[in-house]
Amino acid sequence: MNLEKMFKMQAELDRKIIKEKGLEGQDLLPNTYVALITELGEFANEGRWFKHWSDNQKPCTEKEIECSLCMGTGDENYEMIAEDAEGNGGHEFIECEDCNGEGTEGTKNPLLEEYADCIHFFLSIAIKKGWHLYLLKESIEDFQREGFEGGLSEAFLKMQWHLLNSRMFSDEYTKESNFRLAWWLFIAIGIVGFGFTLEQIEDAYMNKNAVNHKRQQEGY
Repeated sequence: MNLEKMFKMQAELDRKIIKEKGLEGQDLLPNTYVALITELGEFANEGRWFKHWSDNQKPCTEKEIECSLCMGTGDENYEMIAEDAEGNGGHEFIECEDCNGEGTEGTKNPLLEEYADCIHFFLSIAIKKGWHLYLLKESIEDFQREGFEGGLSEAFLKMQWHLLNSRMFSDEYTKESNFRLAWWLFIAIGIVGFGFTLEQIEDAYMNKNAVNHKRQQEGY
Protein backbone atom coordinates (compact mmCIF):
# COMPACT_ATOMS: atom_id res chain seq x y z
CA MET A 1 0.00 0.00 0.00
CA ASN A 2 1.60 3.23 -1.17
CA LEU A 3 0.76 5.59 1.68
CA GLU A 4 2.87 8.42 0.29
CA LYS A 5 0.85 8.41 -2.91
CA MET A 6 -2.41 8.22 -0.98
CA PHE A 7 -1.38 11.18 1.20
CA LYS A 8 -0.70 13.26 -1.92
CA MET A 9 -4.03 12.30 -3.47
CA GLN A 10 -5.91 13.13 -0.29
CA ALA A 11 -4.16 16.46 0.09
CA GLU A 12 -5.12 17.36 -3.47
CA LEU A 13 -8.75 16.41 -2.87
CA ASP A 14 -8.87 18.36 0.41
CA ARG A 15 -7.40 21.47 -1.26
CA LYS A 16 -9.94 21.20 -4.06
CA ILE A 17 -12.86 20.95 -1.63
CA ILE A 18 -11.64 23.86 0.47
CA LYS A 19 -11.15 26.08 -2.59
CA GLU A 20 -14.40 25.20 -4.36
CA LYS A 21 -16.52 25.40 -1.19
CA GLY A 22 -14.92 28.67 -0.06
CA LEU A 23 -13.64 27.20 3.22
CA GLU A 24 -10.23 28.89 3.31
CA GLY A 25 -9.13 29.85 6.83
CA GLN A 26 -11.75 27.76 8.61
CA ASP A 27 -10.91 25.15 11.25
CA LEU A 28 -12.30 22.01 9.63
CA LEU A 29 -10.67 19.55 12.02
CA PRO A 30 -13.72 19.05 14.31
CA ASN A 31 -15.89 18.34 11.25
CA THR A 32 -13.32 15.87 9.96
CA TYR A 33 -13.31 13.97 13.26
CA VAL A 34 -17.11 13.79 13.23
CA ALA A 35 -16.99 12.59 9.62
CA LEU A 36 -14.51 9.84 10.51
CA ILE A 37 -16.53 8.70 13.52
CA THR A 38 -19.64 8.61 11.34
CA GLU A 39 -17.90 6.58 8.63
CA LEU A 40 -16.55 4.16 11.25
CA GLY A 41 -20.13 3.56 12.35
CA GLU A 42 -21.18 2.91 8.76
CA PHE A 43 -18.25 0.52 8.34
CA ALA A 44 -19.30 -1.36 11.48
CA ASN A 45 -22.88 -1.48 10.23
CA GLU A 46 -21.74 -3.24 7.05
CA GLY A 47 -19.44 -5.49 9.09
CA ARG A 48 -22.40 -6.73 11.18
CA TRP A 49 -20.22 -8.78 13.55
CA PHE A 50 -21.62 -7.05 16.67
CA LYS A 51 -25.30 -7.65 15.85
CA HIS A 52 -25.89 -10.49 18.31
CA TRP A 53 -29.64 -9.92 18.02
CA SER A 54 -29.62 -10.75 14.31
CA ASP A 55 -29.53 -14.11 12.54
CA ASN A 56 -27.32 -12.46 9.93
CA GLN A 57 -23.92 -11.48 11.33
CA LYS A 58 -22.02 -11.98 8.10
CA PRO A 59 -20.29 -8.89 6.68
CA CYS A 60 -21.92 -7.32 3.64
CA THR A 61 -19.22 -7.84 1.02
CA GLU A 62 -21.31 -8.14 -2.13
CA LYS A 63 -24.16 -6.01 -3.40
CA GLU A 64 -25.54 -5.52 -6.88
CA ILE A 65 -24.87 -2.13 -8.46
CA GLU A 66 -28.04 -0.52 -9.77
CA CYS A 67 -27.72 0.61 -13.39
CA SER A 68 -27.55 4.41 -13.43
CA LEU A 69 -29.02 4.72 -16.92
CA CYS A 70 -32.27 2.84 -16.30
CA MET A 71 -32.32 3.19 -12.50
CA GLY A 72 -32.41 -0.55 -12.04
CA THR A 73 -35.48 -1.12 -14.21
CA GLY A 74 -33.75 -2.51 -17.30
CA ASP A 75 -35.86 -0.05 -19.30
CA GLU A 76 -34.36 3.13 -20.76
CA ASN A 77 -37.90 4.43 -21.13
CA TYR A 78 -38.67 3.85 -17.44
CA GLU A 79 -39.75 7.44 -16.83
CA MET A 80 -42.93 6.73 -18.81
CA ILE A 81 -44.06 4.35 -16.05
CA ALA A 82 -45.36 7.41 -14.19
CA GLU A 83 -47.65 8.20 -17.12
CA ASP A 84 -48.83 4.59 -17.10
CA ALA A 85 -49.88 5.06 -13.49
CA GLU A 86 -51.91 8.11 -14.50
CA GLY A 87 -53.91 6.05 -16.95
CA ASN A 88 -51.93 6.72 -20.10
CA GLY A 89 -50.38 3.21 -20.08
CA GLY A 90 -48.68 1.21 -22.75
CA HIS A 91 -45.30 2.87 -22.63
CA GLU A 92 -42.70 1.43 -24.97
CA PHE A 93 -40.12 -0.78 -23.26
CA ILE A 94 -36.61 0.05 -24.46
CA GLU A 95 -34.01 -2.42 -23.28
CA CYS A 96 -31.19 -0.62 -21.50
CA GLU A 97 -27.98 -0.75 -23.48
CA ASP A 98 -25.74 -0.37 -20.45
CA CYS A 99 -27.07 -3.36 -18.52
CA ASN A 100 -28.78 -5.34 -21.33
CA GLY A 101 -32.08 -5.06 -19.52
CA GLU A 102 -30.76 -6.63 -16.31
CA GLY A 103 -31.05 -3.48 -14.20
CA THR A 104 -27.64 -4.05 -12.63
CA GLU A 105 -24.03 -3.37 -13.56
CA GLY A 106 -22.09 -5.99 -11.61
CA THR A 107 -21.46 -6.00 -7.88
CA LYS A 108 -19.61 -3.96 -5.28
CA ASN A 109 -18.21 -4.57 -1.80
CA PRO A 110 -20.03 -2.20 0.61
CA LEU A 111 -17.83 -3.15 3.56
CA LEU A 112 -14.62 -2.34 1.69
CA GLU A 113 -16.14 0.88 0.33
CA GLU A 114 -16.97 2.08 3.84
CA TYR A 115 -13.48 1.10 4.96
CA ALA A 116 -12.02 3.25 2.17
CA ASP A 117 -14.20 6.17 3.27
CA CYS A 118 -12.64 5.90 6.73
CA ILE A 119 -9.16 5.89 5.18
CA HIS A 120 -9.95 9.23 3.51
CA PHE A 121 -10.71 10.91 6.81
CA PHE A 122 -7.82 9.30 8.68
CA LEU A 123 -5.52 10.77 6.05
CA SER A 124 -7.26 14.16 6.13
CA ILE A 125 -6.80 14.45 9.90
CA ALA A 126 -3.14 13.42 9.66
CA ILE A 127 -2.57 16.00 6.91
CA LYS A 128 -4.26 18.79 8.87
CA LYS A 129 -2.19 17.98 11.98
CA GLY A 130 1.07 17.22 10.19
CA TRP A 131 1.14 13.73 11.70
CA HIS A 132 3.08 10.94 10.03
CA LEU A 133 1.28 7.63 9.49
CA TYR A 134 2.90 4.38 8.51
CA LEU A 135 2.17 0.66 8.56
CA LEU A 136 3.36 -1.36 11.55
CA LYS A 137 3.71 -4.82 10.04
CA GLU A 138 4.92 -6.34 13.30
CA SER A 139 1.69 -5.31 15.02
CA ILE A 140 -0.41 -6.80 12.21
CA GLU A 141 1.55 -10.04 12.45
CA ASP A 142 0.94 -10.14 16.21
CA PHE A 143 -2.81 -9.78 15.67
CA GLN A 144 -2.74 -12.43 12.96
CA ARG A 145 -1.00 -14.81 15.32
CA GLU A 146 -2.84 -14.05 18.55
CA GLY A 147 -6.12 -12.48 17.44
CA PHE A 148 -7.82 -9.50 19.12
CA GLU A 149 -7.94 -9.64 22.90
CA GLY A 150 -11.61 -9.42 23.77
CA GLY A 151 -12.64 -9.95 20.16
CA LEU A 152 -13.38 -7.63 17.26
CA SER A 153 -15.77 -5.41 19.21
CA GLU A 154 -13.14 -4.75 21.86
CA ALA A 155 -10.59 -3.86 19.17
CA PHE A 156 -13.09 -1.50 17.53
CA LEU A 157 -13.86 0.21 20.85
CA LYS A 158 -10.15 0.61 21.65
CA MET A 159 -9.62 2.12 18.23
CA GLN A 160 -12.44 4.62 18.84
CA TRP A 161 -11.05 5.39 22.31
CA HIS A 162 -7.60 6.21 20.93
CA LEU A 163 -9.18 8.27 18.15
CA LEU A 164 -11.15 10.41 20.62
CA ASN A 165 -8.08 10.80 22.83
CA SER A 166 -6.18 12.14 19.83
CA ARG A 167 -8.67 14.98 19.80
CA MET A 168 -9.33 15.57 23.49
CA PHE A 169 -5.85 15.50 25.07
CA SER A 170 -4.05 18.84 25.35
CA ASP A 171 -0.56 17.43 24.85
CA GLU A 172 0.32 17.20 21.15
CA TYR A 173 2.64 14.21 21.58
CA THR A 174 -0.12 12.26 23.34
CA LYS A 175 -2.59 13.26 20.66
CA GLU A 176 -0.37 12.03 17.86
CA SER A 177 0.49 8.80 19.68
CA ASN A 178 -3.18 8.01 20.23
CA PHE A 179 -4.04 8.81 16.64
CA ARG A 180 -1.32 6.48 15.39
CA LEU A 181 -2.58 3.70 17.69
CA ALA A 182 -6.11 4.22 16.35
CA TRP A 183 -4.74 4.01 12.80
CA TRP A 184 -2.84 0.78 13.47
CA LEU A 185 -5.88 -0.82 15.06
CA PHE A 186 -8.04 0.27 12.14
CA ILE A 187 -5.62 -1.29 9.64
CA ALA A 188 -5.47 -4.48 11.73
CA ILE A 189 -9.26 -4.66 11.87
CA GLY A 190 -9.40 -4.52 8.09
CA ILE A 191 -6.63 -7.03 7.45
CA VAL A 192 -7.05 -9.45 10.35
CA GLY A 193 -10.72 -8.96 11.11
CA PHE A 194 -12.03 -9.04 7.54
CA GLY A 195 -9.22 -10.41 5.42
CA PHE A 196 -8.54 -7.31 3.32
CA THR A 197 -5.18 -7.19 1.59
CA LEU A 198 -3.12 -4.01 1.41
CA GLU A 199 -3.64 -4.06 -2.36
CA GLN A 200 -7.44 -4.22 -1.94
CA ILE A 201 -7.37 -1.34 0.53
CA GLU A 202 -5.28 0.82 -1.78
CA ASP A 203 -7.45 0.03 -4.83
CA ALA A 204 -10.63 0.81 -2.86
CA TYR A 205 -9.13 4.12 -1.75
CA MET A 206 -8.12 5.04 -5.29
CA ASN A 207 -11.57 4.22 -6.64
CA LYS A 208 -13.37 6.24 -3.97
CA ASN A 209 -10.97 9.15 -4.39
CA ALA A 210 -11.93 9.30 -8.07
CA VAL A 211 -15.61 9.19 -7.10
CA ASN A 212 -15.11 12.06 -4.65
CA HIS A 213 -13.43 14.20 -7.31
CA LYS A 214 -16.35 13.52 -9.66
CA ARG A 215 -18.84 14.43 -6.94
CA GLN A 216 -17.15 17.80 -6.50
CA GLN A 217 -17.41 18.43 -10.23
CA GLU A 218 -21.12 17.59 -10.11
CA GLY A 219 -21.83 19.85 -7.16
CA TYR A 220 -22.16 17.15 -4.49
